[in-house]
Amino acid sequence: MYEERPSALVPGAIVWRRTAAPGAPVGPVLPDGCMDLLWTCGRLLVAGPDTGPHPVGQVPGGAPGAVSGLRFAPGTAPALLGVPAHELRDRRVELADLWPGPEVRELAERMSAYEDPGSGLERLARGRAARSKPPDPLAARVTAGLRAGESVAALAQAVGLGERQLHRRSLDAFGYGPRTLGRVLRLQRALELARRGLPPAEVAYRAGYADQAHLAREVRALAGTTPGAYAAAYAPAAANRETPQPSGSSTTA
Repeated sequence: MYEERPSALVPGAIVWRRTAAPGAPVGPVLPDGCMDLLWTCGRLLVAGPDTGPHPVGQVPGGAPGAVSGLRFAPGTAPALLGVPAHELRDRRVELADLWPGPEVRELAERMSAYEDPGSGLERLARGRAARSKPPDPLAARVTAGLRAGESVAALAQAVGLGERQLHRRSLDAFGYGPRTLGRVLRLQRALELARRGLPPAEVAYRAGYADQAHLAREVRALAGTTPGAYAAAYAPAAANRETPQPSGSSTTA
């Protein structure tokens, strides 16, 4: 079971929770350009930005049961965590590896007192954000431009940076360069359309792929599956969903 809601305390973030019966089949987590703060089995972890499918439940120390998470808007987590996103790319790490151990232990004790762990994660993030530098303002502009189909060259010119400078800033904010981020955001758009039951040709057109073959290559490269297999497995159950599920622990393939 998966459920989510917009955060009331962290701008642009999504609070989510996943539970699964023991032995229930789950697919991998797919790239979404986001990072997540996780709470599972009494532990605080961070899910870094993914570049390919990541096995659900693959976290340090063993597989979790129920997982609660706070999914940050693209480019906003590094300032709060104090770590460039590229250092966490394709990784799941203990929060204690990033912050002082005594502080994390105290936060974990507080988290244990919440009946709704998602609310605890929101308050943790809000408190930390009040003591942290704000996110790189470039991140929101880059994300919006790529979602609108701007080329990297045009985007660099629009923000007044060279392409190499834009690439370096993107590595820190998103974990990868703008071209990869654009591919990931386009993939999520395509998967959203597929969940609605649209045929592959229309998905390719509306998501901005050159053709259906281009769509198939990109879904295979980033998600490890095919558009048809994805639609067959998940579109019926998720036809009413409007938002992709998170990088932290839920299935999107």
